[in-house]
Amino acid sequence: MKIMVINGPNINLLGKREKDIYGHMNYSSICEYLVDKGSELGLDINIFQSNIEGEIVSAIQEADGRYDGLIINPAAYTHYSIAILDALKAVNIKAVEVHISNIHAREEFRKNSVTAPACMGQISGFGIYGYILAMMALKEASLED
Repeated sequence: MKIMVINGPNINLLGKREKDIYGHMNYSSICEYLVDKGSELGLDINIFQSNIEGEIVSAIQEADGRYDGLIINPAAYTHYSIAILDALKAVNIKAVEVHISNIHAREEFRKNSVTAPACMGQISGFGIYGYILAMMALKEASLED
């Protein structure tokens, strides 16, 4: 099973920014960890990150027919990107939205996700382990198909 992990703006700065919220592991180490954990689960993981909304939309569109599942951390775009919502709805790929922090325990504006309705579920507050939970969810969902 092939899964595309898509990370939005500033995720590339993990390990540098707000360590009390996002942890100390740097982005490249997180990517290696996710690929390794995916492999342990029998999954082929490809990771994409962009600070540009249109590139994220294009990555979602290009995943159609090439990947069996999407894990998306839209980051700040979570709260206002209709373009990412529409892209997720346009492709025939199950998706899980992931947030490293618990967005429901933070500022009021972070509590609303416009992109989650296009996903089979949302995982937040479990750090980078949320990505692993999403991998497991997508794998289980594929067995049900």
